[in-house]
Amino acid sequence: MKKYELTTETKEVFGRTLHRIRALIDYADIKAGELGGWIKKEDNLAQEGDAWVYDDASVFGDAQVFGNAQVSDDAWVCDNAQVFGNARVFGNARVFDNAWVCDCACVFGDAHVSGRAWVSGDAQVFGNAQVYGYAFVRTFATKSPEGIMCRSNAPEGNLARGIFTGSQSPEGVSCRSNTKKFQTSI
Repeated sequence: MKKYELTTETKEVFGRTLHRIRALIDYADIKAGELGGWIKKEDNLAQEGDAWVYDDASVFGDAQVFGNAQVSDDAWVCDNAQVFGNARVFGNARVFDNAWVCDCACVFGDAHVSGRAWVSGDAQVFGNAQVYGYAFVRTFATKSPEGIMCRSNAPEGNLARGIFTGSQSPEGVSCRSNTKKFQTSI
């Protein structure tokens, strides 16, 4: 049984036509007939589980939202990104490229998660933070005045634990731990 349908109400985002969704059944905190956010196609939002796109949020490209995940406010999930588990993406956050947000992780504010980055566990990425490349932000990661507590894994297998500073350099994502500074390749 389908839990939602695409309506005839549309909007254009980067030359793509997105459709507002409407719930067909009651589930989780959604009532039948309730309007949701915007998706390009049914593959963007699973018909199974309690996943939902709320408000003015948009999911397009080959992005997928499934499980119990929620995308809301003015957030975007696009390209080949995936948001699943009990993850939340909201505010003006952007998740794109091949990034994953999963488990109970939250991405919000004006944060961006891109490349092949993963945000998982109970991690929170917010503010103007940018997580990109092959960075992993995992369980119990939170924003601090210095940045975001994280774990970053470079393609060649070097592991850096410490604070994601969000600095962007030709070398990649900067992570530092106590007095050591690590660079992960993008």
